[in-house]
Amino acid sequence: MDQLHSAAVTTAAESRTRGRTMLTDIQAAGARSTYQPSRHEPASPQETRAFPLERRWRQPAATPDDITISRWTCTQTGIRHEEATTPADRYFFAIALKTSRAKLTRGRHTIFDGIMPAGTLYIGAPLQQLSAQFSAPCDFLHFHVSASTYFPFLRPGAGTASAEGLNDLVLLRDPFAEQLAKALTERGHSADREFARCIGQTLAMHLARRELPHSKVNALPKWRLRRVEEYVGTHFDHCISLSELAKVAGLSRMHFAAQFRAATGYRPREYLLHQRIERAKSLLSNSETALAEVALTVGFCTQAHFSTVFKRITGDTPARWRCASRNASASSRLSGGDPASTYKAASHVLPADFS
Repeated sequence: MDQLHSAAVTTAAESRTRGRTMLTDIQAAGARSTYQPSRHEPASPQETRAFPLERRWRQPAATPDDITISRWTCTQTGIRHEEATTPADRYFFAIALKTSRAKLTRGRHTIFDGIMPAGTLYIGAPLQQLSAQFSAPCDFLHFHVSASTYFPFLRPGAGTASAEGLNDLVLLRDPFAEQLAKALTERGHSADREFARCIGQTLAMHLARRELPHSKVNALPKWRLRRVEEYVGTHFDHCISLSELAKVAGLSRMHFAAQFRAATGYRPREYLLHQRIERAKSLLSNSETALAEVALTVGFCTQAHFSTVFKRITGDTPARWRCASRNASASSRLSGGDPASTYKAASHVLPADFS
C-alpha cells in the first residue's frame, strides 16, 4: 500500500509540470490485491475537499475539470430510485465502496440486477441515460472524466467496437481500480485535490489502455438467472458443480458460464463462494455457533478451508470478524446508530478468484 501511495504522490508532482499523468509501474503493484477499506475510515463518510459528497446522484457540486471526483452515499434501507444522463463530454466511472444491491436499466433493457460487492466497477459512456434502484445502504466513488482528454479514440467515427466496450461494463474485476479507491478513501480528509486528481487520471489512463473484448456475450436471461439464484440459495450448503448449475439454467456448461458472468460479473464459483460467506457472516453475527459448525452449515468441508476463504474475501478471520461485528453492535446500541453500517465500513466483500 505504501508503494501505491508513494507512486501516486510522485505522479501528482510530475503532473504539475507536464499536465498529463501516466503511471506504468503501479499496476503491477496492485495486480493481486483485493479491496479492503481502512479500518479507520468513518462509518458515515464526511465531506472532503478532494471528493465532496453529492447532494444528488451523479451530480457533483465541484466545478467541472478534466477529472471530477465525488462520493455518493445512501443510508436508507428502502428502495431508492435514481436517474441520470452522462454529459456529452464525459465518461462516468463508479467504484462501489460497500456491498449493495442494485438494478441498472436503460429504457426496457436491464444492464444489471443483483448484489454489487465492494470493488465493483461500472462504466457509462457519454449521453447515456441510466436508471437505478438501490435497495441497500450504498457508498460509491464517482469519477466524471473528460472524453476528449482521455478517450479521444472513442469519438464518433473512431470505430464502434471500442466505444461499446467502454459502455455499460458492470462488475469489471479490476484489482488495480480497487487499490486506487482504497488509496483515496484511506486518506479521507488529508487527501488534497492534486492527489485525488492523480488517482482519477491514473484510473482513466488505466482503463483507456485496457484491452477490451472484441465480441459481446449475451447475458443470461433474467428468468434463467432467477432459477440459478434460487437454486444456489437453497443448496449453498451442498457441493454444487458447474454442470449442475448449467442444467438448472438449461444450457451447456460453456454457454452458461459465459452468460452467467455477463449477467452478474461473477464466475459461477465466485458467486457460490460469495453466497456462502454472506450466510456465514449472518451466523457469526447473530448466533453463538462454533466456527467448525458454521463452516459445515454453509457448505465447507473443513474449518480450515472456510477460514482461508473467509479471510481472502473479507480480509479478516471468522473469529476476528465476529468479535469486531459484536463490538460494533455494542457501540451502535450505545450511540443509537445502525450496527450493520458501523461494521460494514470495515468489512467490504470481494469474491475470491475462480479456481
